[in-house]
Amino acid sequence: MKALRIGRKPPGVWLNRTPPIRGGVFVKRTASPVPSDSEIPSDTDEAISADDSSSQACSDLDTELSSATSLSSDASDVEIDDVKVKATGLAPPTGVKRRGQVSQMDKLVVGGGVVAEKASSDASDAPESPTNHGDSQPRFSAAGYTAWAVRQEIDKDSAVYPSVDPTVQQRIIHRYQALHQRVHDGGYYKCRYIEYGKEMSRYTTLFALFLVALYYKWYMTSATFLGLFWHQIMFTAHDAGHLAITQNFVVDTLIGMFIADFCCGLSIGWWKSSHNVHHLLTNHPEHDPDIQNVPLFATSPAFFKSLHSSYYDFTFVWDAAANFLVPIQQYTYYPVLAIARFNLYLLSWLHVLSDRSTSLGKSRAWWIRPTEITFMACYWFIFGYLLLWRALPTWTIRIGFVLVSHIVPMPLHIQINLSHWGMSTSDHGESESFPQRQLRTTMDVDCPAWLDFIHGGLQFQAVHHLFPRVPRHNLRRLQKLVREFCDDTDIPYSILTFVDGNKKVLGRLGEISDQVKILIDCQNYMAENGEMGLH
Repeated sequence: MKALRIGRKPPGVWLNRTPPIRGGVFVKRTASPVPSDSEIPSDTDEAISADDSSSQACSDLDTELSSATSLSSDASDVEIDDVKVKATGLAPPTGVKRRGQVSQMDKLVVGGGVVAEKASSDASDAPESPTNHGDSQPRFSAAGYTAWAVRQEIDKDSAVYPSVDPTVQQRIIHRYQALHQRVHDGGYYKCRYIEYGKEMSRYTTLFALFLVALYYKWYMTSATFLGLFWHQIMFTAHDAGHLAITQNFVVDTLIGMFIADFCCGLSIGWWKSSHNVHHLLTNHPEHDPDIQNVPLFATSPAFFKSLHSSYYDFTFVWDAAANFLVPIQQYTYYPVLAIARFNLYLLSWLHVLSDRSTSLGKSRAWWIRPTEITFMACYWFIFGYLLLWRALPTWTIRIGFVLVSHIVPMPLHIQINLSHWGMSTSDHGESESFPQRQLRTTMDVDCPAWLDFIHGGLQFQAVHHLFPRVPRHNLRRLQKLVREFCDDTDIPYSILTFVDGNKKVLGRLGEISDQVKILIDCQNYMAENGEMGLH
C-alpha cells in the first residue's frame, strides 16, 4: 500500500475540516529529496522518504498558495523563479497575509528540495498610506491602494478579535461545542408551536384586512395590508428554509414553498441556495452572494479589484458605473431597498430555470423544481391577472397598488442587511474558527420583547448564525448563553439598537464611498502621468 500512498496527513486538526491534501498543485521534481519532518522513521526506504517529503511539500505549497493569492484569486499561474506552479481545481483561496507576517512562500522548499524565493504579496508591499508624506497626490496605483485598504481592514479586526492562531481558535471551538451541548440539552431546538398559532392569527388578520379594503375599493389601504402580510409571513418562510419548524425536510420545504412561492412569488429554492452559502462564508466578498451588489453597492474595498463570485460564477467588474454609483451609495441605499422586491422576482425565476435548480432532477428532491414553477405561476395568475388586471379599474391605480404593496415590506430588506453590512468583511484565513467568523461578521439588534413580531427573529442574527436551526421563538432565551460564550472567549458581541445599527450601516457605506473617491484619484493620477504606481 505504501507504493500507492500519495501524501502524508500533517499532524494536528484540519483547518475548518478542510482536507490538508487536496486540489491540483504540481511542481517540478528534483533528485535531492528533503525529509519532511521527524515523523519519517530513520529506517524508512529512501524512495518512500522522498515521496513523503514531496507530498508534504506539495501540501504545504497548496496551503501557502491559498493564503498568498487571496488578493489575486483570479490568477491561474504562480511563478517561483524557474519553477512554474499550475493551480487547477483548487478551492478558492481564503487567506490574506497580514503586515509584517513572514510567509513560507518567501523561502519555500519545493518538490524534493528546490529552494525558491518569492517576493512578498501585494498586500505586504503596499505603502503605509495612500499618499506621499505631506503630498496630496496618490502614492501608488489603484491596485496598490486596494491592497492597502484590504490590509487595513484585517489589521483593524486583528486588534479587536482573538488571534487566529490554531491553539487559540481550538479553545474557542471547544467552548462552542460545549455551548452547543447546552443548547441541545436545554431544549432550545424544540419548536413551540403555540407561537406559530399566534403568527397564523396575525397573518390571517392582515390578509382579511387586505380583502376587506379591496372589497370597499380602498385600493391603497388594501395594498398596504397586502404588503404587511408579505412582510410578516416571510419570517416563517425563513424558519422553514432552516428546517426550524418541524425539522422534517419535506414538510418544511412544502411550508416554505407555499409561503414564498405561492403567497409571495419568490423561490424558496433560490433563497436556500444563496442563504446556505451566506451562512457558511458570511460577509466574504468572493463567496457571500448577499454582499455581492456591485455596481450598486460595495461593502468592502476587496470589490475594487473586480472580484469573481464563486456562487454566481460571474465576475463583478469594477467599471465606470461602479465609480459613479458607489460614491453615492449611502444616499441611494434606502431608495433601492424600497424596490428590492422586484429584483427578488428576477433572481427567483433565474434560479428555477438555471442548472443549479435543474440538477435536483437527479436526486430525491426532483419534485422541488416543478412544484416551485407551478406555485410561482399560480402567484402571478392570482396577483397579476385576477388582482391587478381584473379587480383594479385603471392603470394609475394598478401602478400605485404595485408600488405601495412592494414598498411596504421595505423594513424586511433593511433588517436583512442591518446585521451584516456594517460588520467586518475581511478574510482571516482558514484557521479562524466558525463561531469567531460568525460573531465578527454579524450584529444583533437590541429591541424590547414586545417588538419581536416586527423583526421576526432577524434581530437575533448573531445568535441565529451560531445555531441556524434553533426556532426563532427561542432565540431571545438563547441570547443569554451566547453572551456568556462571548465573555468566556473574549470575542466581542455586537449589538445595537435599530437606529444605531442603521447609522453604522450608513457609516460603513460612506466609508467605502470615501475609499472609492481616493481610488478614482489614483486612477486619474496614473492616467495623467502615465505611471504604473509606486510600490
